[in-house]
Amino acid sequence: MRRIGIVIGTTRQGRFGDKPATWIAGHLARYQDLVGEIIDLRDHDLPFFDEAMSPIYAMPNCPGASSWSQRIAAMDGFIFVTAEYNHGISGVLKNALDHAYREFNRKPAAFIGYGGVGAARAVEQLRLIAVELQMAPLRHAVHITLEPYLAVVSGRNAIDDFDFLNAGAAALLDELVWWTEALAVARTPRMEAMPR
Repeated sequence: MRRIGIVIGTTRQGRFGDKPATWIAGHLARYQDLVGEIIDLRDHDLPFFDEAMSPIYAMPNCPGASSWSQRIAAMDGFIFVTAEYNHGISGVLKNALDHAYREFNRKPAAFIGYGGVGAARAVEQLRLIAVELQMAPLRHAVHITLEPYLAVVSGRNAIDDFDFLNAGAAALLDELVWWTEALAVARTPRMEAMPR
């Protein structure tokens, strides 16, 4: 079984992120080769990153960094659930990403965005960050735009009521299965030791 971390990218009160995280975890449960684990940034007490060295070179010393890096290292891939704040990702998500490096390397990253434009700009920003973390960002993403977002927030609908979102989840997860397995095999010690 390959472990997929579903990262809820905000910590604010009344956030919407729990709904798409739970929704995609339900879809993920239909795949025999993957198991989804929700990773809530609220559970990781990470201060603003101010270490002397980047995690590329040294493990952060701050409290909380060790448990965060262990949680990330245990995953074989990720689905980032993100809002969009001022055309970008939340500060707390960027801060969490800055507290690890090698733990993200050579793993796939998929994205679910929600809000006015389905967090399209935040997802694009996350793709750039994922590349710098040596991840493999997937093309497929799910964008919960304003109409379904408001319908779910108001309680009129559930995310599952929108066929185009369910189709998007299926496309995303089909790709994630392939990339997760391919990169997991490529990360095996024998493959890592091969000359480049």
